[in-house]
Amino acid sequence: MATQSVGPLKGLRVIDLSRVIAGNMLTLQLGDLGAEVIKVESPKHGDAVRGWVTNGVPIWWRAYARNKKSVALNLRSPRGLEILKELVKTAHVLVENFRPGTLEKMGLAPNELLELQPRLVIVRISGWGQTGPYRDRPGFGTLVEAYSGLAAKTGFDDRPPVLPNMTLADMITGLYGFGSVLAALHNINANGGRGQTIDLSLFDSMLSCVGPDPASYLLTGRMCQRAGSRSETAAPRNVYQTREGEWVALSATTQGMTERLFIAIDRPDLVTDPRTSTNEARLRNIDFVDSVIQDFIGSRSRPDVLDYFSQANVTVGPVMRNEELLHDEFVQVRQSLVTVPDPDLGKMPMHNVVPRFSDTPGGIRSGAPELGEHNQAVLAELGIDEEALARLVQEGVVG
Repeated sequence: MATQSVGPLKGLRVIDLSRVIAGNMLTLQLGDLGAEVIKVESPKHGDAVRGWVTNGVPIWWRAYARNKKSVALNLRSPRGLEILKELVKTAHVLVENFRPGTLEKMGLAPNELLELQPRLVIVRISGWGQTGPYRDRPGFGTLVEAYSGLAAKTGFDDRPPVLPNMTLADMITGLYGFGSVLAALHNINANGGRGQTIDLSLFDSMLSCVGPDPASYLLTGRMCQRAGSRSETAAPRNVYQTREGEWVALSATTQGMTERLFIAIDRPDLVTDPRTSTNEARLRNIDFVDSVIQDFIGSRSRPDVLDYFSQANVTVGPVMRNEELLHDEFVQVRQSLVTVPDPDLGKMPMHNVVPRFSDTPGGIRSGAPELGEHNQAVLAELGIDEEALARLVQEGVVG
């Protein structure tokens, strides 16, 4: 692996019952920073992300299941539930994303789990939350991205709303979950608190990202308008095409930066022009502002544009493609992408640990596990020897 760093969360044990992305994103952060993450998966298929393949390779699984152990356990069997309960007694955190009420039907309601381990932090991830009229609805991130108002404000005003082409709601929810786990653990360790349940919904997480849009509507009565890559609050901010058809992103959203930009493109008159002298004026005349900037950038190559604006101390950057990122000097020197051994690719690039600790850095200690790879190692701690494990496999309790 890329590193054998221990990380600041060494000694923390996490039971991950979740499937797909939000829970995996949460436990990825914990695992990267040193926690022992035990994924308890269905023996038949495992986590659904295992089935997300590209050219036959489950790259999503390998990116988000690193630093985790896999135990294939049939939770539909009484013995499987008993084993899970024994694991819970050894854990500090449990993460699940079943439909609300499922844990209770399994005999694993939070109060029962807390009886087994009073200091347990239980994260319950769902689409719409554990309460409210939508609690029983399917909780796919796509639905949340639409319901939260994000899609309504994304894209161009003469085209349909745009959903993000990534698992954005899940990713953000996972990061919220990571912070909430650390807060709950701090309450236990520093304040003498008890274990507790965290109700973490994709909708709440996504709604927080649209910012003050509801308040803006109350103040103005205006619906949020789709503005492409422009900003509703400051201008200019957009993407512009260079001479060869490549793109750069520009953000001059402070008055000082805008004035430097106008001077740099040989239009110092725009600093005092009533149409462009203030942010409010630029927003009203954004088509004119963008056309002036596009004319300047469109006559030059991307390297020339980037170098020129860098010399002028104007905030412009390239719109990068994957093939560029893989070979980019900044990405390589910073080690933002690292490679880990992979059975199909030889080496697989993936994002490095975020963030970076000076004294107790996290690291990628192991790649994504095969289904049930750690059955023997983990279950042996519960007193299940090889002979007993073989019987459990024969009985269909362990996969």
